[in-house]
Amino acid sequence: MNCNAINSWWRGHVTLRTLHLLSIGQLASLTFAATNFTSSFIANLGVDAPVTQSAFSYFTLALVYGGILLYRRQRLQVSWYWYLLLGFVDLQGNFLANKAYQFTSITSVTLLDGCTIAWALILTRLLLGTRYSPFKLFGAGVCMVGLGLLLLSDAEVVGGGGGGVSRPILGDILVIVGTMFFATSNVGEEYFVKKNDRVEVVCMIGVYGLLVSSIQLSMLELKSLELVKWSTDIILGFVGYAVSCFMFYTLATFVLKLGGAAMFNLSLLTADIWAVVFRFFFYQQQVDWLYFLAFAIVVFGLIIYSTNEKDPIPLPALESLNNHRQYQLLDNECVVSRNEASNSSGVEQIWYS
Repeated sequence: MNCNAINSWWRGHVTLRTLHLLSIGQLASLTFAATNFTSSFIANLGVDAPVTQSAFSYFTLALVYGGILLYRRQRLQVSWYWYLLLGFVDLQGNFLANKAYQFTSITSVTLLDGCTIAWALILTRLLLGTRYSPFKLFGAGVCMVGLGLLLLSDAEVVGGGGGGVSRPILGDILVIVGTMFFATSNVGEEYFVKKNDRVEVVCMIGVYGLLVSSIQLSMLELKSLELVKWSTDIILGFVGYAVSCFMFYTLATFVLKLGGAAMFNLSLLTADIWAVVFRFFFYQQQVDWLYFLAFAIVVFGLIIYSTNEKDPIPLPALESLNNHRQYQLLDNECVVSRNEASNSSGVEQIWYS
């Protein structure tokens, strides 16, 4: 009976849309892990240029998606100053997260995921009016349990999470403040991609992110860039960071449009598990069994969170339904007009007779 009940629940709730959303979310998590890895790699090479890293990623977004937007020759659907604000907020989140690698370990930066979820839940409720059922909150709680296991495993590996770092408290503060900017950026992106064109949103984030990062770079990082001794490894690190960020922003818009900011940040909880793959292949580090258990718990929480509501009616279906109703109204109007015409003709015949 229990197996049959579980099987029936699985078939009734886990649809193709749910599996599609989970798959895209995990691809976004993989690219997010790649950005963390390349950022940590650049920091380990002695390069302190977080704004420059972000400028390279914004440049790739503006170049690719800007070309698509120019080819379409369409006007902006949102005022430019909203995109400027979104680009500024997004840059500050990236800046603080990348800066934190100079003071703390990658384990502490993992706190970014958990704190961003809390801010995203609060902001979507206050700004977008999103209401979360107890079932969804339970799924989010299960994901947080998986995050706790990740941090516990990392603490065992590095001896408490701060091995070899210079100023861990400052790094943790930068991470926590950065989560506020990340959550605000995610909620803004969710609103824009659900109301407007996805290509336009990503393009404008790249354009205005590049503009703000160029100004901020000229004020904060010119001296740091002069001290950098450029090498092949550093250049490859910057290229890898730009490419992974490009893929991350591309996939993020799909997850934000289909599942929202909370679902997006819950999906990123598995980024530390994907980071294990990079550690294993690049540093030959051993994989702790808690990683696999944490991955399973996080995925289970994501399934609970994303299967609580029925699939919405697709937009083409709504449009066809509205058109069908319009045709019915037109048909009714034609029938009424024909009846009125026949009645008037009958009255005329009686009058002349």
